[in-house]
Amino acid sequence: MSRPGQMRALLKPPSVAPDAAMCIIAPASPAKPERVDRGLAALRSLRYQPRLAPNALLDEPLYFAGTPRERLSDFHAAFADADTAAIMSIRGGYGSNYLLEGLDPAIIAAHPKPFFAYSDLTGVQLRLLDELGLPVFHGPMLAADFYLANGVHLESFRAALAGEPYSLGAAQGLRLLKPAASSTAARGTLYGGCLSIIVSLLGTPWEPSTEGTLLFLEDTGAKPYQIDRMLWQLRKARKLEGVCGIVFGEMLDCASPGAPASLLDEAILSALDGLDVPIAIGLRSGHVSRENVTLTFGVEAELGVGDTARLHILEPAVKK
Repeated sequence: MSRPGQMRALLKPPSVAPDAAMCIIAPASPAKPERVDRGLAALRSLRYQPRLAPNALLDEPLYFAGTPRERLSDFHAAFADADTAAIMSIRGGYGSNYLLEGLDPAIIAAHPKPFFAYSDLTGVQLRLLDELGLPVFHGPMLAADFYLANGVHLESFRAALAGEPYSLGAAQGLRLLKPAASSTAARGTLYGGCLSIIVSLLGTPWEPSTEGTLLFLEDTGAKPYQIDRMLWQLRKARKLEGVCGIVFGEMLDCASPGAPASLLDEAILSALDGLDVPIAIGLRSGHVSRENVTLTFGVEAELGVGDTARLHILEPAVKK
C-alpha cells in the first residue's frame, strides 16, 4: 500500500464541467425524503444532472440504507457507469465500514471519478486514496448540505471539480491555534477526515497512512475530553509522527455544558504538547454549521501561519 507522504502518482479522475451527470448513492444511512428532494433541486439549479442510484432511498435494515450487498452494488455501478462524471453520497450516518472488505479496487481504478463524502465515509475514501491513489473529495453531500440554502461553499466545490487552485482562510472559519517554533508554513500531502472514524480504523487492515501529511481532522458532538482521548490514541499509535501540520475543522458542538468556550482549544493544545508543527482550527469542512468547504485529500497543500492562518490547495485533484 502506498503512503500519502511518499512520492507516487495520483489516479486523478477527469475534471467535471457543469451539465455533467452525478450519481447519488447511499453507502451508510438513509436520508429524509424531503432533504433528498431539496438537494436534487439545488444540484439541478447549479446545472448538474443528478440521478439516484437504484438503492439510494432504501431505509432498512436497522439504521442502514440497504444491505451491504445492495450498497456495494450501487457503489460499484456508479463508478463503472460511463455516463456518470461524479459520485456523491446522500449523507453519512453509519454503516460504510461494512463495505470496506467487499470493495473491488479494480472497478474503481478502471473508472476513477470524484466521490464527494465525509463523516462515516472517511474510511472508504481513505482506503481508495491509500490503495489506489484516488484523490478524496471531502465535501458536501446531497441530503446533509445541498438541501440547505447556505449549506455549500460553492467556490471550493467548483474549483475542486474544475482542477483550479484555491485558498481558504478566516472567511471559511480558519484561525491559528499554534505556530511551529521552526517554521511559518507547512507543506505536505493534505490528508484526513472525521477524527472518530480515523481512530476507529486503527488496528484494522485499513489503518490510515498519515506520515508526511498535512493532517485535517474534524468531528461533531464530541466533548473536549473525548477529542483529547482520540488525539492521545493517535499519538500512541504513532500516527502523528512525521505529520508536518494539523488543521482542525469547525468541531461543531464539541463543547462541554457549562465549560468555557476556550476548553476545546486548551484540550487540543494539551494533547498535542511537544509536537512542533503548526496547528490551526475552525475550517468549515465536514460537519459544519454552514457553507461546507470542499477539501481534496491526496494533493499538495500548504498551511501558512503568519498573523493569520491560510490553507492553499496547490495541486489539482483532477485531470484538466
